[in-house]
Amino acid sequence: MESFQAFGEEFGIVWNTGVFGVSVGEVVTALLIFLLFLAIRRVFFRLIVTSLKGLTRRTKTDIDDQLLDAIEKPLELGFVIVGLYVGGQVLPLSPDAENIFEKLIRSFIALTLFWGIFRAIDPLSSLMDRGIEMMGSLSMRDTMKGFFVKLAKFIVVALGIAAVFQEWGFNVAAVLGSLGLVGMAVALGAKDFIANLFAGLTIFLDRMFEKGNWIQTPDVDGTVEDIGFRATKIRRFDKALVTIPNARLAGEALINFSRMTNRRIYWKIGVEYRTTKEQLHHIIQDILAYVKSCEDFETNPERTKTFVFMDSFGASSIDIMLYCFTVTTEWGEWLACKERLAYKVKDIVEGHGAAFAFPSTSLYVETLPFGTPEPFPIPAQPASPRSSAS
Repeated sequence: MESFQAFGEEFGIVWNTGVFGVSVGEVVTALLIFLLFLAIRRVFFRLIVTSLKGLTRRTKTDIDDQLLDAIEKPLELGFVIVGLYVGGQVLPLSPDAENIFEKLIRSFIALTLFWGIFRAIDPLSSLMDRGIEMMGSLSMRDTMKGFFVKLAKFIVVALGIAAVFQEWGFNVAAVLGSLGLVGMAVALGAKDFIANLFAGLTIFLDRMFEKGNWIQTPDVDGTVEDIGFRATKIRRFDKALVTIPNARLAGEALINFSRMTNRRIYWKIGVEYRTTKEQLHHIIQDILAYVKSCEDFETNPERTKTFVFMDSFGASSIDIMLYCFTVTTEWGEWLACKERLAYKVKDIVEGHGAAFAFPSTSLYVETLPFGTPEPFPIPAQPASPRSSAS
């Protein structure tokens, strides 16, 4: 009996002594508190968060659903940090250890806050849609939203890192000030990057083009896939991807075919010189009547001009100019409109007894250099034996 009592005394000594001046009982208590907060976290997310998700599904907007999903992970980390903090209060830490522990907790809190803000940027960016529409920039909505989202995320990350450094005693302002000379050297070395960055802002603010536009530059012809801070990615029609620095795009002549209001057809129709004046007149009038009556073409004089005139006397044809615009700007539909117009023009020309001209050369000789050639006598064919026998 005395041996069991002695063992209990030894166990109590170890329990109270522990490691580094912290008793085992205090460590176990801190661990139990931490596990309790983990259990509370699970209950909280099963009951509270699930109920909140049910409420957000009943609303007309999806922003609250996306926002709740975005901050769910940071909230889970928040419970872990609270459990660490409360559990740490049980432990009798030394002043130095307590100071480091408090800095760690504040650093975790800062990271959790800025992580939550970082994840909330994407769902909150949908609030920009109404503002962009009010600015009259609906076509640039995706491009403008993407630019501001990238910029906001960069700022949040920079502020989060600065907040953590500040907690550990780093004077961020002094550090940035001491980097002035280094920053100047970096700026000189990164002048192309800075030039491309400001050129990207110019492209964005002037709305030169946007994602999905068909553009043509002296270097490339294709569809814009992405507008970045430094460069723009363009997919050529042979499916090759071209990356062009923004400074080069902003400083060159650029054609944006996607901004066409209508698409033009400009033809020279050549008919033969033997076509009469009356035939020409009827051909021109019928072509003009078809263009003005067909729904494929835009004939509002306030938007476009339509011309069908006899234009010139070519080398081997009388040329009729056809100048009109289609309603559609989509390339495939425009080609179909051109095809239908070509069939109709062919029917009209041939229906009036005329024909299309083709390049030809006529040679007129007034006198032959060696006089008139002598006729070549054709020899008589001998009679066949069968005919002579008969």
